Amino acid sequence: MMQATKAGALYALIVFLVGFALGAGRVVLLAPALGGTAAVILEIPVMLAASWLACRWTVDRLGIRRNVPTRFLMGGVAVVVLMTAEFGLGWVLGRSPAERIANYESRSAAIGLTAQIACALFPVVQVWRR
Repeated sequence: MMQATKAGALYALIVFLVGFALGAGRVVLLAPALGGTAAVILEIPVMLAASWLACRWTVDRLGIRRNVPTRFLMGGVAVVVLMTAEFGLGWVLGRSPAERIANYESRSAAIGLTAQIACALFPVVQVWRR
């Protein structure tokens, strides 16, 4: 149980860092030219592929058991840590939690949230794929 919690936190940290780098590029390079939603749609496949690989690496590196409850815990911890990091970054940038939640009404933020939920499910899906 503790290993799954550690794995979820590590997985979330990797996904957050990759997302931060890709997001910076999206905001600076793609969004001004294409618009926010189109930029997110182009970013999501890269982010999901990176998350899939990060999940697999984390599971292998920490030797996480191949069963659904353990992997579900890992994914749950990952999404909680990821959302906490996002809200924390928003706070550092001067956005309140209420503003962050209200932002989910935008199409691009809703697409991003859907991708985060998919990332949380990757540990379980990978049990079935191997």
